[in-house]
Amino acid sequence: MGLRWTDVLDIAIELDEAHPDVDPLTVNFVDLRNWVIALADFDDDPDKSGEKILEAIQLHWIEERE
Repeated sequence: MGLRWTDVLDIAIELDEAHPDVDPLTVNFVDLRNWVIALADFDDDPDKSGEKILEAIQLHWIEERE
């Protein structure tokens, strides 16, 4: 079973591994959404994302870096 939008921590970890040179504080939500959808393990409806979910993913990604 792949990643779903609600798997914000797992998505953040995958993004951190996929984009080690990117500062998550500088990523806009359009790019963030596209990067999540592009993850090999992502298996959810791309249209089910929203600002709150993307914000949660970004916050977890920032915490992963710390």
